[in-house]
Amino acid sequence: MRVLITGANGQLGGALQKLAPAWADINAIDVDDCDLTDAPMLRARLVVEAPEIIINAAAYTAVDRAESEEELARAINAGAVATMVEAMAETGGKVVHVSTDFVFDGGSSTAYAPSSPRNPLSAYGRTKAEGEDKLRPQDLLVRTAWVYEAGGANFVRTMIRLMKERDELRVVADQTGAPTWATGLARTIWALVEKGASGTFHHCDDGVATWHEFAVAIAEEAHALGLIPRIPVIHAITTAEYPTPARRPAFSLLDCSATRALLGDRAVHWRENLRLMLEEEAKLG
Repeated sequence: MRVLITGANGQLGGALQKLAPAWADINAIDVDDCDLTDAPMLRARLVVEAPEIIINAAAYTAVDRAESEEELARAINAGAVATMVEAMAETGGKVVHVSTDFVFDGGSSTAYAPSSPRNPLSAYGRTKAEGEDKLRPQDLLVRTAWVYEAGGANFVRTMIRLMKERDELRVVADQTGAPTWATGLARTIWALVEKGASGTFHHCDDGVATWHEFAVAIAEEAHALGLIPRIPVIHAITTAEYPTPARRPAFSLLDCSATRALLGDRAVHWRENLRLMLEEEAKLG
């Protein structure tokens, strides 16, 4: 089956290619291959590729910059999705689209279900929600959060770099969610595709953390693997003490129970996957 993966050079795009099943005839593209903001170019590329499934792992993810570049974010996060859906509607193909916890406002006290009402707080969240709205019932939407991967640009690797440079760090402790290893997310996406799933599903690693708790765990695991020379002091601060252009949801835990039930697999705790990722990071040198 012909599968086109967008966002080929990103964290998830790379993991999807690495874990692709034998039945998938993969082609993967990134911004150097096709400008997703150019609808005619994207449509022409889809005609050439003729995929039966598109896994859209591409996105505008610069959350703070999106506040001043909302139209660019919209072109990638919503406009390109609309083009993909239109192309697949003509050929009978399927779009698998990846979205984010940022479509929620963080006001809940319980994990967000796939059907929970959305209320994004930021330009990034708004454009991702608009992208979700372009999908058809037969398409597949997978929401996730706090994604990281060995070798990628992410919170884990940023923390390791800072921990090598500094004796003390300040990390926000009043935003709660679940870190997610891109490798595990890719496995879930492929499994959902193989099941023929459609509609909305959530995937995050098991457990709950604040960014501060995540940073402390990174320090402990990275030090144990020799990735950092010492464990720095990590001060817990509030969101108000670290202002950013974009508002973040204070609570963005996703309810992944329907995903786990459909796939019949166990939820893996985020700390277990963090350790696996850092072992890969150590091998990269």
